[in-house]
Amino acid sequence: MSAISKGRLPLSRERVLRSAVAIADSDGIGALTMRSLARELEVKPMSLYHYVANKSEILDGVVDVVFSEIELPAAGGDWHAELRRRALSARRVLRLHSWSLGLLESRTVPGPATLRHHDAVLGTLRAAGFPVAMTAHAYALLDSYIYGFAVQEAALPFDSPDTAAAVARGMLAHVSADAYPHLVELTSQHILKPGYDFGDEFDFGLEIVLDALARMVPKGAGPSV
Repeated sequence: MSAISKGRLPLSRERVLRSAVAIADSDGIGALTMRSLARELEVKPMSLYHYVANKSEILDGVVDVVFSEIELPAAGGDWHAELRRRALSARRVLRLHSWSLGLLESRTVPGPATLRHHDAVLGTLRAAGFPVAMTAHAYALLDSYIYGFAVQEAALPFDSPDTAAAVARGMLAHVSADAYPHLVELTSQHILKPGYDFGDEFDFGLEIVLDALARMVPKGAGPSV
């Protein structure tokens, strides 16, 4: 009996890669193997080789899936607003797929979504008037900030503003105000205040980065091609 007649979707490269992403989301990238992927899809491992040659190709593919979920900056839009939107989208996607943080820039066979993503960001910076060298600097700065914040956020011992307050109170109970006055001050007067959310720091830092880059556009520069 075929997969279709049994009510299951037929295998395809997209379905294989989406299932690989689901395994990584659930159990971490270390749990992703040809065997675990076959179990997830309820097929024999050999069936997968019609769609992916090996584990390395799966990793290339899941990276491309992640990039495909990040919103692209729109051509012709205000560069500041478009790159801000792209950064916010990237942060959301990286929170969903935190396992990808060590993979996104490590693969040497980029897929079409990855290439579209990089080209769109580069095109937005060039259209804003950044020279080629400054475009490289700006892209590196933006991604260093986005990825760095995502790494820090993924490592925090809490996952919401409510749990952040509980964790902070627990830590504060073991900290002497005499020995560490600034830590106690920050925790009691900022972190424990109603409405505190560490995620808000992302918007604050992103605006500083974008405003700083705006000052780097050569005076009188028009759209570059």
